Amino acid sequence: MSQPRVAPPPAPCHSKVELRVSCANLLDKDVMSKSDPLCALYVQKKDGKWFELGRTEMILNNLNPRFAKTFVIDYYFEEVQKLKFAVFDIDNATQSLIDDDFLGEVESTLGHIVSNAAITEKLLLHNKRPAGRSTITITAEELGGNNEVAHLHFRAQGLDKKDFFGKSDPYLEIHRQGPDGRMMMVHRTEFIKNTLNPTWKPFKISMQTLCGGNYDTQLNIKCYDWDNDGSSDFIGEFNTTVRSFLEAASIQVKWDCINPEKKKKKGSKYKNSGIIFLTSCKVETEYTFLDFILGGCQINFTVAIDFTGSNGDPRTPQSLHYINPQYPNEYIKALRSVGEVCQDYDSDKLFPGLGFGARIPPSFQVSHEFPLSFNFQNPFCQGIAGLEAAYCNCINQVQLYGPTNFAPVINHVTRFANEEAQKNTASNYYILLILTDGVISDFHQTRDAIVAASHLPMSIIIVGVGGADFTEMNVLDGDDVRLRDRNGRPCMRDIVQFVPFRDFQNAPRHVLAKNVLAELPDQVISYYRSRSIKPMKDPKLAQKNQFGAPGAPPPYSSAPPNPAY
Repeated sequence: MSQPRVAPPPAPCHSKVELRVSCANLLDKDVMSKSDPLCALYVQKKDGKWFELGRTEMILNNLNPRFAKTFVIDYYFEEVQKLKFAVFDIDNATQSLIDDDFLGEVESTLGHIVSNAAITEKLLLHNKRPAGRSTITITAEELGGNNEVAHLHFRAQGLDKKDFFGKSDPYLEIHRQGPDGRMMMVHRTEFIKNTLNPTWKPFKISMQTLCGGNYDTQLNIKCYDWDNDGSSDFIGEFNTTVRSFLEAASIQVKWDCINPEKKKKKGSKYKNSGIIFLTSCKVETEYTFLDFILGGCQINFTVAIDFTGSNGDPRTPQSLHYINPQYPNEYIKALRSVGEVCQDYDSDKLFPGLGFGARIPPSFQVSHEFPLSFNFQNPFCQGIAGLEAAYCNCINQVQLYGPTNFAPVINHVTRFANEEAQKNTASNYYILLILTDGVISDFHQTRDAIVAASHLPMSIIIVGVGGADFTEMNVLDGDDVRLRDRNGRPCMRDIVQFVPFRDFQNAPRHVLAKNVLAELPDQVISYYRSRSIKPMKDPKLAQKNQFGAPGAPPPYSSAPPNPAY
C-alpha cells in the first residue's frame, strides 16, 4: 500500500512594499515661519530595539507635507513587522534628529498597512497624547517584478508670472491614482529660480511608481511657483498618460498648462498658463542585485590580513593577533561577520586567504602578498572556518614586520577581475576584504590601484581593527569626495567601504556585516549597468573561475616572493 503524499511546507510570502507618507495639520514649532517637517521610519528588531530604516526629504514651511521620497521595505507574511513613523521639525543641518523638534509619531505593523492599502492615524506625542489635530497618512503598494524605469526630461515655456518682484520659481509635481482611489504624488522636480521658461533636470522614476506598470494610468501634472514661506502658488495643470510620454522617444511632446480658475474668469480669451514640454522619454530595464544573483552571478570572496609589527607580539594578550579560543580577537570577529554573509553567494565556498607585511618561511623574506596556507599553488581555504584555521596557523609561523602596503593585494585581485571584465558577462564579481590595524604606508599606490579597480567587477571592504588613526581610510572610502589617482583620473564608481571595528565592538555580529556590506548591491549593479551587461539566464554559465579555467592550476609562482624593501 502506497504511503500518502505529504504536501511540502508553504513557501514564505515575501515581496517588497513601497510606503508613501503625507501629513496634515502638523504642530507649528517655528516662530517666524512654519515647521520644516521630515518623516523618519523605524523598524523594531527582534530584541525590541528600534533602528532607523530611512527618512524622507525635508519640506520647508509646510504643515501639510506630501513627501516625495518613499520607503521600500521587505514584507514577510509570516512575521509581525512593527513600524514607527516619527515626524520632526528640522532646525539644523546635523544628521542626528535628537536636537530637532518632535512633532509626533505613530506605531503600526506592515501587515496592517498592507491589508488596508492606506491608513490615516493621529500623530501622538511621547506621552501618548494627540499632537493637536496632526494626522499621518501611509499608503502601501506592492512592488512587483517590473524593473522598467523611465528617464524623463521636462521644460516649460511662457509660464504665468507669479512673483511681484520677479518672475516665477516653477516646479512640477506628478500625481497618479493610488490603490485607495485618491491621487498621490509620485515625483516632484526641483524649482528653477526666477524664470518663465524653465528646463528641469532630467530624472528617472520606476514605471511601477509612475503608473503601477499600466501605461494607460491617468496622470495629473501640476506646475507651481515655489515660495520660501511654504505657500506655493498654483500655475496650472494637465492630464496625460505614460503612453503619451512614450511619443517623446522620437519627437518632443507638449501640453497646455491650464489654470481652471483663470480659464473660468477669462473664458474664450484664455489660452493657457504656459506650455509644458517633454523633450525626451526613454524606458529601459534596470536589473536588481537579486536579478544578477539569481541569474548565476558568483561573488568571489578574498580576504587579506595585516601581519605588520604594529599589531604587537602575537604571543602576548595585548596583541591584536593574540589567539584565545574562548575570546576571538578582532580579526576573527570581523572575518566571521563579513564572511558568513558573503559565503552564501559563492557556490563552492573556496576562498583565497592572503597575508601582507610579514617575513614568511622558509627564507623569512618580507612579503605583501602571500597565501595564508603558504601553498602558492593552491591558496584556497574551505569556507570561513577554513580561512580562520589558516589564519590561526599562519600567525604562529610568520614574523610580523612591515610596512602596511595595500596595493599588492588589491592588484592581486584586480588581475582576476580584469580577466573577468574581458568576458563582458555577469558571471563573477570580486570582493576583497582587507583587515588591518594601521596607517597605510603606500597610500598613493593604493589610491592608484583603487581607481584602476573601479572600472572592473570588484569591490573592496576595509575593516580597521584596534585604535589606530584611520583618517586616510575614510579618504579611500570616497563617500564625500570622489577618489582620484596621481594623474588626476577619478574613480569610475565608489568601490570602497571602510568601517572601524571599534564602532561595533559590542554590537551583534550581523550589525557589522550590515554596515560593511550596505553599499555592495549598488556597487554590483552600477558596474554591470555601466557596461550594459544583463544577468545571465543560465546559472550554469556562472562557474567560478577566479584563478584560471576549471581544472587548470592557479597562476601562482612557487618561488618565494621578492622582498618589499
